[in-house]
Parts: sequence; structure tokens; C-alpha cells
Amino acid sequence: MDKILNVSSSPHIRHSDTTSGIMLDVIIALLPATIYGCFIFGLRAAAVVCTCVLTAIVAEFLWNIILKKPQSVGDLSAIVTGLLLGINLPPRTPLWVAAIGSVAAIIVVKQMFGGIGFNFVNPAIAARIILLVSFPSFMAGASNYTEPLGVSAVTSATPLVLHSTGAAGQPSIKELFFGMHSGSIGETSAFLLLVGGFYLVMRKVIKPIIPLCFIGTVGLMTYIFTFSVHETLFMLFSGGLFLGAIFMATDYVTSPTTNWGKVVFGIGCGLITFVIRKFGNLPEGVSYSIILMNILVPHIDKLTAKKPFGIKEAKANE
Repeated sequence: MDKILNVSSSPHIRHSDTTSGIMLDVIIALLPATIYGCFIFGLRAAAVVCTCVLTAIVAEFLWNIILKKPQSVGDLSAIVTGLLLGINLPPRTPLWVAAIGSVAAIIVVKQMFGGIGFNFVNPAIAARIILLVSFPSFMAGASNYTEPLGVSAVTSATPLVLHSTGAAGQPSIKELFFGMHSGSIGETSAFLLLVGGFYLVMRKVIKPIIPLCFIGTVGLMTYIFTFSVHETLFMLFSGGLFLGAIFMATDYVTSPTTNWGKVVFGIGCGLITFVIRKFGNLPEGVSYSIILMNILVPHIDKLTAKKPFGIKEAKANE
């Protein structure tokens, strides 16, 4: 008797990784920079982060109930989105502004496009840009940034703003690397962000291609235009470059799937960031560079996709 071979639909290769497991790893990797930011900027910063996370969870939970969809809160993606948005905000961001940002990230950017896996731009970055455009005084004003170590009465512009205006009081390279300066809650310590990135690479959650190409391009272009090691290091360790390159540009859904695509994506993000910082009116360009490259991802994937085995031979025989 002939045996009947039943072939199921793809995927045929299965792995033990789950969405919730990957998201948990991202949360663990973000904790050092998040805890440090809340420590040096105080309880006000912790309240901003908690507001973003809780609002993101509630927004996704209510959306699923209203639309009678299966609950997806358990995959932890809403927590990651809220956490990323929270640590990208100034320490003194009004809590209602932080809540609006989380709702925009979850409902407008993520769920309205079909939920996790269907958004074409990173929800946290898109929400941050929405807040920058809608509430510039809260997002970019120096009054919403504070110096670290509990000096809550002292407000200060970010290092990139100080640098772009040539103002006094710019932090040293050591202070930039370890995070002893004003800035968004989770972006100040390049060292702790590197620790988190190393953890994700070791866990094989991300590949280092995009972060290396992103950060390397900004560093190379800065050195070419300045011939200054100090200037190059200042641009690398200030702003949200490490946070964006390691945790946001590597988002599975909005980054290329091929290795060469990741190279193109990382270099593109780095070039756009450098151009905005060097020639634009804004001191920072990480968020805009990532979201612009997110839009190009389908084209990058198409141009860098590997040809199926035997495709050349098939064409030759036609």
C-alpha cells in the first residue's frame, strides 16, 4: 500500500522562542538604563515611565475588548512599547502627555494597522515624534530636563542643545559615557545601554549589524567633517543614538530581514542622523532617521532578498 505524504503549510522549521520570551529579554535589557535614569532623575521620572507602561497595557487591553479580539497583553509587546516611549521622554514630561503618547503608540500606530507584526513604523518612535510635533514646549523645552543626582531644582538643556549653541557647561566624554548629564530618562548612559545591547546579542534576540552600522556611520561622518576624536565621541555618546540604534532600529517588524538589508538600513539611519545633526535646525535626528528608514524597509528587503535556488537555471531553460 502506497503511503500518503501529507505536507503542512509553512513554517516547517520551528523554534522554542516565543514573542513573550523575546519581549521579556528586551525588558530585561532595558532595565539597567531605565533604573539608572529613574535613580538620577528622581521619582518624577519613574512616574513618567510607569504612566507610559500602564497606559500602553490598558490601551491594548481595552482595544481588544472593544473589537472583540483575542487578548494580546500577555505577549508583553505593549510593555516594551510603553517602556521605550517612557525612557525616551524628558524627566519632567507631564503625565497626561506621556499617557497620550502611549495611546497613540498602541492604538494609532500599532493596533489600527493590525496589531503586532503589522505596524510599518516603530510605535514608540512614532509616538515620540507625535508628541514632539504636538507638544514641543513639553518635549524640547529646557525646563523639562533636569541635572542628575536629585538636583531637581536645576533645569538644563541636553548636551546636544548645549553643543549646537556653543553654550558653556557641556559634559565631558566620561560624563556622557556613564550618564552623568541631563537628557531623556533612559538615553543618558551609553555604558548601560551597551550592557543591554550585549545581553540581547548574547541571547540572540538581535544581530549587532544594525547598531554597528548605525553608530559607526555617525562616528565616521562626524570624524570626516571635524577631524576631531573628541567631537566624534561627543556625538556618539550624547543624545539618543545608542538607545535608538540598539533597541529601536533593531525592531523585528520594522527592520530588514536580510543581513545586507540590515547593513543598508543601519548606514541609512546613520547618514540621516548625521545630516540632521550637522545641517538641520534640530540638535537630534535619531527618531526621524529610524522612522524614515522604516518606511523604506519593504524596498530594502526586495532589493537585498536572496534569489531562490535554481531560479537562474529555470530562466536559462525557458
